Amino acid sequence: MSPRRLLFYVQHLLGIGHLKRAATLTRTLVAADFDVTVVSGGMEVPGVDLGTARFVQLAATRATDVSFKTLVDANDTPIDDGWRARRRDALLEVYRSFNPHVLLFELFPFGRRQMRFEVMPVIEDAAKRAQRPVIVSSVRDVLVAQAKEERNREMLALVNQHFDHVLVHGDPGFIPFDRTFPLAREIAGKLIYTGYVVDRSGRSAINTGQGKDEVIVSAGGGAVGIAFLRVAMQARALTALNDRPWRILVGVNVPADDFARLQAIAPDGCIVERGRADFTALLTNCTLSLSQGGYNTVMEALEAGARTVVVPYAGGLETEQTLRAREFERRGVLHVVDETALSPDSLAAAVTKAMAAPPGNNRSLDTSGAETSARLLRGWADAVPW
Repeated sequence: MSPRRLLFYVQHLLGIGHLKRAATLTRTLVAADFDVTVVSGGMEVPGVDLGTARFVQLAATRATDVSFKTLVDANDTPIDDGWRARRRDALLEVYRSFNPHVLLFELFPFGRRQMRFEVMPVIEDAAKRAQRPVIVSSVRDVLVAQAKEERNREMLALVNQHFDHVLVHGDPGFIPFDRTFPLAREIAGKLIYTGYVVDRSGRSAINTGQGKDEVIVSAGGGAVGIAFLRVAMQARALTALNDRPWRILVGVNVPADDFARLQAIAPDGCIVERGRADFTALLTNCTLSLSQGGYNTVMEALEAGARTVVVPYAGGLETEQTLRAREFERRGVLHVVDETALSPDSLAAAVTKAMAAPPGNNRSLDTSGAETSARLLRGWADAVPW
């Protein structure tokens, strides 16, 4: 049977976690004999490994702050209706020329409401086709809490009307989806838990020495973790790990001036550099991981068996990282410092506590998310008499 064509739409607006998780899924889909085209609408991110999948970069946009209310283009100009029309047309052209068997939307309709102007025309076009593609949502375990009940109702209506399946990349024994989407039971027939999606590429790096005896400090790919990185550098001298190299990894979206300032204030023993493609290898060999609480980083640290301290990002309306991190802490696999209590002393105390405890692990979690997603998608695609 020939490979099934899958179009994977992803839009990152602040950090790059959505694109990184999509990349892990994409590599697994390619290995499962899918012909994959990834369409990204976020700012360009160097070094993302998609295997042999095609990559289409739309005219890029990002959010200006944690409210996500204002979107700007690559020149920091607010997007307008003309920009939206051009991007809608570009996405439709990719969709029509590729003619996929499966349409996979990362987060939508459980987020990225701002992108309805281009997503809905694709979905509506698909509905008119004699052979309609399978339409699937790919969503992480925890959503940002909605302040307005009508938002949840809107998500529910979109799933019921347009989507065949919802892949929740989590473990219901850990955090059920209805914890943050209270209407989950109303789409129970479409909702399937896949387990957590984990980048396992670091497994091959155990004997390379990359990151050996280091403290790896990271804040994802976004520009919201600068204060955390500064505090981490100050905390080094207060810990028993003050004789180890502390590698400070700065997100690709941090402006060059801010990156240069971090380099300028780095004390002896701290190496400040941009985020690295071999991040999972560094985690595999490190002494300790200090990070914000993003889905990918936490799962990669636990996969690596690293002792882990996280400072969950809680700016704006964000509750996702804190909820997940606290659940992990309750199970004794990592240590949490609240962002509001972050200081060199509080971070150093957490480091001391983590070093006195066993390394973290994910053995109690279902981490088959990428493999299970590929198997399910293949089954759904093959079940249609194309």
